[in-house]
Amino acid sequence: MRALFVGGQVDNSELDLDTRDPPMHYPENTGGGRPRYRLHQIGMRDGEIAYAVYGAPDLADAEVERVARERDYSRRFNAQAQAVFH
Repeated sequence: MRALFVGGQVDNSELDLDTRDPPMHYPENTGGGRPRYRLHQIGMRDGEIAYAVYGAPDLADAEVERVARERDYSRRFNAQAQAVFH
């Protein structure tokens, strides 16, 4: 699955995640007490997660969702977007 980032220093960056389920925060365990990117949305395709959208810690949920729609990740990955509730 592809991890997609909105906001912060890595805005509009991507990386591959080698896991079945995306972690709720990225990076998972920093140990440094720094805020981490939080999972906001997943894209489902054929019963599997095709992508995961992570938002910077200082961005409002609505802004992360707006940017994800604007970047049209669901079309790009031919997947159905689903919000992740915390």
